[in-house]
Amino acid sequence: MSLLEVKGLKKYYPLPPEHLFGKKRFVKALDGVSFTLERGETLGLVGESGCGKSTLGRALVRLEEPTAGEVILNGEDMLSLKGTALRKKRGAFQMIFQDPYGSLNPRMTIFSTLEEPLLLHTDLNAAERAEQVAKLMQMVGLDPKLSDRYPHQFSGGQRQRIGIARALAVNPDFIVADEPVSALDVSVQAAIVNLLGDLQKDRNFGMIFIAHDLAVVEHIADRIMVMYLGKTVEVAPAEELCRNPKHPYSKALLSAVPGLHPDGKERIVLQGDVPSPLNPPSGCRFHPRCPACMPVCKEKEPEMKAVPGCPSCSCACHLI
Repeated sequence: MSLLEVKGLKKYYPLPPEHLFGKKRFVKALDGVSFTLERGETLGLVGESGCGKSTLGRALVRLEEPTAGEVILNGEDMLSLKGTALRKKRGAFQMIFQDPYGSLNPRMTIFSTLEEPLLLHTDLNAAERAEQVAKLMQMVGLDPKLSDRYPHQFSGGQRQRIGIARALAVNPDFIVADEPVSALDVSVQAAIVNLLGDLQKDRNFGMIFIAHDLAVVEHIADRIMVMYLGKTVEVAPAEELCRNPKHPYSKALLSAVPGLHPDGKERIVLQGDVPSPLNPPSGCRFHPRCPACMPVCKEKEPEMKAVPGCPSCSCACHLI
């Protein structure tokens, strides 16, 4: 049984009708996303801005309430939990946020920040909590003596390390890392990515790593899932997807990454902008920008199916 199984997850945001007797309108941020995550595995999540990556991450940890679907963690449906039952279960899933400057309370010391999840989710006494906070600081490469300081006294990379320590304080089963390095200097990004990889090997948690930078995702992920306009278009092992992408959108994304293709493949420039999730195109949602568009692409939505010759790969494209 997979650690995490997501089935048909949807998130629609209602908008007011255009006029008094108009139809209800919805922004379809997620429109039927399904995947699995194994314990100790990292699933990289990539796609353009507005494709639904962050919405998916927030829906998985119940910071957004999904409109429909299932999120099954260790055999238990997380979306059926409410109130006290949900609060008790929150220790099993945590999130590392994108902005290390905004995700920490500026009025709380680092000690209080790291102690808070221990107060909520464990029965440790004060001395045991203090010992655990010191261990968490050491685990992410920070001096425990600095725990009486406030967030503004740390650099961006140090703050993100504190955010990682907070997420791991209660030993979660899986973590959503929502672009955890995009706000950091390039020189710091590698250290944070390597830290996450080392901690995962040590603690064996599952991780969903959301990012724009495919080079970073290829480095840390076991598998990569490509999203476009609220839908999954391709899932494959990281090395296979970066070496031989199947979906035209995946090919375009990879062609834009400098240095990822030593064979000198030509850059694929997509025409136009991402369509509005308020009124997505019929058929394949990528067809208005696809260089290989066929008549069937405009009429029939492709289903995710296994790729011939690659049983661990799946793709939603009529070309497959």
